[in-house]
Amino acid sequence: MNVPADLKYTASDEWVKVDGNIATVGVSDYAQEQLSDVVFVEIVVAEGDSAKKGTTCATIESVKAAADVNLPVSGKITAVNEDLSKSPELVNSDPYGKAWMLKLELSDPSELSGLMSASDYEKFLKDRSH
Repeated sequence: MNVPADLKYTASDEWVKVDGNIATVGVSDYAQEQLSDVVFVEIVVAEGDSAKKGTTCATIESVKAAADVNLPVSGKITAVNEDLSKSPELVNSDPYGKAWMLKLELSDPSELSGLMSASDYEKFLKDRSH
């Protein structure tokens, strides 16, 4: 299981990469593995939207399940990954790279302190599987 050390994670399996005041959001390797073959991704927020932490920003459907993707932080959406609607399998093949879902400008950087580090997330996953 791939858990990059430079990202922050949520208990609902989203990841956040912070670069200055911009956060990139996607779903973790664990999430895509649980979903298996992703066949559809719909991002339900648009560039320019202001969105609050915890709100649904995307829906992922696989051959065996559907899952909502929730925003781990609040902010103004600055970019949406349009490639995912045409190539949803990127979620499986490259969850931390080409399958990023959206970028947003942080409105409350203190929200990042509530997210898990890579080591905390690995422990969380280990505890969850027992």
